[in-house]
Amino acid sequence: MSPVAVRRRLAPLAEFLRSESAGGMALILSAMVALGLANSGAGNDYRAALRMAVGPAPAHVWINDGLMALFFLLVGLELRREMVCGQLASLQRVAAPGLAALGGMIVPALIFVAVNWGTPGNLRGWAVPVATDIAFALAVLRVLGRRVPGGLVVFLTALAIMDDLGAIAVIALFYTRGLALWDLVGAAIVLAALYGMNRGGVRAIWPYLLGGAALWVLVYKSGVQATIAGVALAFVVPQAGPAAVAQRLEHRLGSWVAFAVLPLFGLANAGLQLDQLPANAVVNPLAVGVALGLFLGKQLGVFGAVMLAIRAGWARGPAGVTTAQLYGGAVLCGVGFTMSLFINDLAFHDTRDGDVVKLAVFAGSLVSAVLGLAILALVGRQPRLRLSAGEGQ
Repeated sequence: MSPVAVRRRLAPLAEFLRSESAGGMALILSAMVALGLANSGAGNDYRAALRMAVGPAPAHVWINDGLMALFFLLVGLELRREMVCGQLASLQRVAAPGLAALGGMIVPALIFVAVNWGTPGNLRGWAVPVATDIAFALAVLRVLGRRVPGGLVVFLTALAIMDDLGAIAVIALFYTRGLALWDLVGAAIVLAALYGMNRGGVRAIWPYLLGGAALWVLVYKSGVQATIAGVALAFVVPQAGPAAVAQRLEHRLGSWVAFAVLPLFGLANAGLQLDQLPANAVVNPLAVGVALGLFLGKQLGVFGAVMLAIRAGWARGPAGVTTAQLYGGAVLCGVGFTMSLFINDLAFHDTRDGDVVKLAVFAGSLVSAVLGLAILALVGRQPRLRLSAGEGQ
């Protein structure tokens, strides 16, 4: 394949990485603003604004259930693209990041459950440490620039996309309210109609957006987490062709999600009021379970699963990546900001436990980011010690 063809094929991934890392910076900034507002003289006004009714629901609900559906739509579009022609298009490509994502979900959950086993009410937060925040992690990687091998960036991106799919499944299965059957049936009918439009050759965007809005309303009323509507829509819009709806939607949504939706989410969910935390917040089992799950669970699960798969011959390591660099990347996977806060809101909405978990998410993500960055900066200057057989083949 010619260099021009390679660049053309990798262009969507390169655009995705640029938007995700820049969006991660915006997300970090919005979280810092939220923390500052929540602990300033404007704290009461900040919290009142989030509770303010906008039509039938508070502003906070519109952000977390409404705007975040656009984030999940974009995640679904990216996942579908990678499954068709990208990093997830073959079993060989899926094996390493897929097993890493699985290990990176199972081990943090086990650590959380082990720490909180004696407090059954806490166990509904078991999924908080299972997800990796790709926007935040790639924003951290940008600090090192060219010292981070491209193979590691691609590997972490594929891992995070698989991780997002797992988190979506967890939300749909374990964080759904009591089901309203007829609304669920209506959502299925709308989804079938959208798929019918796809098969019938409809290529305009607006019919899918209108259908997607109707789908969101019905899913929201059915009791299923409303953001799942975004993922469902992503898998029924037309994917093939140079002007496919999926490609146009992904292109148009990327900047809006990176620079509007995620910063608004950070602004609405990162406002932890520090003086209202319990005195024992740091040693609370909820906080310990989440922080250890993100920091220890992620690196053990991701790195352990990849190394086991490579040693057993089930997968190949990412091209041009040393064992030490892979470990640094695994530590970075402990950055679980966006999805962790989202699941925390589902599990402990507007409670003191939710604030404790939020503190742990901040702590676990921050330590993972700093240590992962330090490891990658250090090993980037060392002689290259490659992964075992099969790396980069």
